Amino acid sequence: MAADPTPNPHATAEEVQAAYADPKLANVLYHDWEAGTYDEKWSISYDERCISYATERFKAVAGDLGPYENAMELGSGTGFFLLNLMQGGVIKKGHVTDLSPGMVEVALRNARGLGLDVDGRVADAEGIPYPDESFDLVIGHAVLHHIPDVPAAMREVRRVLKPGGRFVFAGEPTRVGDRYARKLGQATWWLTTNVTRFGPLRAWRKPQEELDESSRAAALEAVVDLHTFDPSSLEDVCRSAGLVEVRAVTEEFTAALFGWPVRTFEAAVPREKLGFGWAMFAYRTWQRLTWLDEKVMRRVLPRELFYNVLVTGRKPG
Repeated sequence: MAADPTPNPHATAEEVQAAYADPKLANVLYHDWEAGTYDEKWSISYDERCISYATERFKAVAGDLGPYENAMELGSGTGFFLLNLMQGGVIKKGHVTDLSPGMVEVALRNARGLGLDVDGRVADAEGIPYPDESFDLVIGHAVLHHIPDVPAAMREVRRVLKPGGRFVFAGEPTRVGDRYARKLGQATWWLTTNVTRFGPLRAWRKPQEELDESSRAAALEAVVDLHTFDPSSLEDVCRSAGLVEVRAVTEEFTAALFGWPVRTFEAAVPREKLGFGWAMFAYRTWQRLTWLDEKVMRRVLPRELFYNVLVTGRKPG
């Protein structure tokens, strides 16, 4: 389970400036920076809550849960999607890849802690370092929008899949969804960081150096988020790479309108101020709104209005 050495987790001002002209450097710097706290920031866990979330996302687009013998996660981050699908019985043997050495290191550490059979490599999605026809399944979560050349990455996915093998990518932002999510997040950050300057609310304000660091990370995040997707156009990209049975679905409308302000608020205030009651309120509300989106909103709204797009397909058999 060895990974390449991890670089300095905090980018210098000079590195951040250079990253504006180099999306791949920006991705490495940002994700190395975030690796150690990424699971906490996004409330990622490896228990029943996230196992259910991952398997439900997979089934929502793929229609089945395998199991698949040998799978690779592209742009794995800390391993959220692969490790929870393995725990859910969807995948037997796993491989994590990411352009960020820091993320690969954390993903492998998470796998060891869970006792899962996983290895990992630092890898560029446009040149996946595995032989042809290596995997029964290639997956990714919130990765395609970071890749400079998505068509090239999908051709690589086709190459490393075995004949008949499946790919599943989830958690990608739609064009419309990304627009309203960013506006909501920016408004929540501005409101929270300004209101907590005054009176007794100062106890709810993070130290200024932490807020400044979050702002620097956010500046890099704006560089690494390269794409948003129209569901039909994403399907066309996959078909153009030679993949078949391609299908995209979307999810989260009211859940995203609620979720983005909540996530931003949680990032802006000291964690100790938010207890178990808050966590349960946020999670249960998100669950109810997700149900509303699936059972009601999906039937009456165009799929382009939802925040997340998921896509699947196969390599010809």
